[in-house]
Amino acid sequence: MKRRYRFKFMGCGLIIPVLLLTLGARVHADESHENPFLKKGSRLAIVGDSITEQKLYSKFIETYLTACRPELEIDVIQLGWSGEKAPGFEARMENDLLPWKPDVVTLCYGMNDGLYRPFDRGIGRVYGTSLRRIVEHLIDKRMKVVVGSPGVVDTHTFRYLSPQIYNQNLAQLSSIARTIAKEYKMPFADVNGTMLLAMQKAKKEYGDAYHVAGADGVHPWINGQLLMAFTFLKALGLDGNLGEISIDWTGEANASAGHEVLSARQGTVEILSNRYPFCITGKERDPAGMASILPFIPFHEDLNRFRLVITNLPASSSKVKVQWGSSQRTFGKDELSSGINLAEAFPVNPFCDAFENLMGEIGKKQAYETTMIKGIVTHFRTLKREFAGDTEIHSAVTAIRGRLAARHEQHRQSVHEAVRPVRHTIEISVQ
Repeated sequence: MKRRYRFKFMGCGLIIPVLLLTLGARVHADESHENPFLKKGSRLAIVGDSITEQKLYSKFIETYLTACRPELEIDVIQLGWSGEKAPGFEARMENDLLPWKPDVVTLCYGMNDGLYRPFDRGIGRVYGTSLRRIVEHLIDKRMKVVVGSPGVVDTHTFRYLSPQIYNQNLAQLSSIARTIAKEYKMPFADVNGTMLLAMQKAKKEYGDAYHVAGADGVHPWINGQLLMAFTFLKALGLDGNLGEISIDWTGEANASAGHEVLSARQGTVEILSNRYPFCITGKERDPAGMASILPFIPFHEDLNRFRLVITNLPASSSKVKVQWGSSQRTFGKDELSSGINLAEAFPVNPFCDAFENLMGEIGKKQAYETTMIKGIVTHFRTLKREFAGDTEIHSAVTAIRGRLAARHEQHRQSVHEAVRPVRHTIEISVQ
């Protein structure tokens, strides 16, 4: 419910041809309504190789769903495995994934399936056959699947062979993944296309040494991982409308769902928000931060819209100062009447500390998930094979799974408790 307050203000003195990549990017960006692929209470599993096990894009996805879309109450687990190919996950998914009973699974394989050599039909056949069987099996278990393509290797830092040759290999595998997604009518996350196009644009702007696929040419750092998270979140159908604060200069203020106006007086509006904007960190040209890659993808436009609209400003005012927390900026009257994106305009904002704390708790939970799956759960396959029919072993495995699940639940609760409403203030003065 929107609450309205009357008040009075005090006046103050972003290989595949580039054309196809661009068109593909716009198809995603032009989606105007949310696809209900994720329903309230959905259980989402993020699956992939060592790039997933880095626990960066998976952490960004979970943080986005937890903080920016808390009303969905999505439960997330990541099952990244260093060096894994699609056949590797096919062999372990019955034991490692299915007992968790996910509703939605994201897949990101292909980097290792390409075998770090030029593409040949054998590579494509093994990858495609295994990926198709994975998708078929998950669908047969009544799960939805986001089929992700492999990413790219960096054109400057990749050293195993010509990066152009391996990117051609990865593009072929991406095409296979796209075909499988289309065949089974499941979303396709074009990680390859998104990263390739952004890398081309970023290197043109920043120089070839600016890496998008990591210092080793394979494992992206924060910038490339944000590209991956962006692509998967878009494939999940999220529309990015995180809220709007509307202020009428003549005396009313209201907030959309997820936000509540607490008070408004003398140019000051106080809001309580349960829904966060996604907080961006990092410096320009630094691949260790998010900010450097933002000019090359419509992240704010597509996923991170937290709008402030101020109408009926005095005709005589030319500039309006907006202070949000400790940061302030000056805008034109027309800008504010049309609406500004607070998340984009104010990288440093009142949500940053809570957002960072939440991401830390999610990082701890995902670290435990790697230990739980790789260190313990996956070895249940050997026990079942070596002690087939042994009821005591079966009971012991069941008990251990229960204990692991209980500890996992403790981490999940810590994440839940870290999502606290943020009280923040917007102060406005005309010039």
